[in-house]
Amino acid sequence: MIPDHAYSDIPLKDMIASAQEGDCAVHDYLLKSYQPFIAKCTSEVCKRYIDPMRDDEFSIGLAAFNDAIMSYSSEKGSSFLSFAKLVIKRKVIDYIRYVQKIPIAASLDEDYEDEQMENPLEIAAIKEIYQEKQKAWYIRDEMIDFKEQLQTYDLSLVQLAKASPKHKDARRTAITVAKILFREPVLKDYVERKKKLPIKDLKQKVHVSKKTLERNRKFILATFIILTGDFTYLKEYLKVPS
Repeated sequence: MIPDHAYSDIPLKDMIASAQEGDCAVHDYLLKSYQPFIAKCTSEVCKRYIDPMRDDEFSIGLAAFNDAIMSYSSEKGSSFLSFAKLVIKRKVIDYIRYVQKIPIAASLDEDYEDEQMENPLEIAAIKEIYQEKQKAWYIRDEMIDFKEQLQTYDLSLVQLAKASPKHKDARRTAITVAKILFREPVLKDYVERKKKLPIKDLKQKVHVSKKTLERNRKFILATFIILTGDFTYLKEYLKVPS
């Protein structure tokens, strides 16, 4: 059996192609590792936290994600995750509409549980547990999306961990540079198109040497990706405002 970490640096598009060609190991890895993404997409449709172990909606989302793997084509223009999110949401919506047409009898067990849950402290504690679970799933989902975005810049989480500035001042400077790239339309467009730093133009905007910019290139690009994406928790981790 191939360990999961063996797939960590393989581009997502290549894994999708392998799964479509019948690679069961890659297929299983995709279904397992993208469960946080599936749960988040399903939760967004249902407007509540979806427990992968208990909620039928998650099974629908998982099946939809599998359909997305087998039907995705890069020629359509969208990224796989954007395509998969659309497929999941459509399937879950169809399921909800189907279920709503079926009369559901009240459960005696549910009534009993409601009676036992009248203690406000118990209710608050359960809500907190579910919120923490939801946050954990969302963070994992952000990391999956972040990893895919890094790959478009020929970067990986392993490379980023090794290249991240060790000193606070260097880290703060790199984040400042990333913010400038994000706020300057011309520089932002350059980075998004070329997938690299405009070193020459940057030197005119910041008091940082070329050597320092090149040394922190990977971290600056990673921070830029976070700034330009929907990464609520990663921005919080980096202390980068939305």
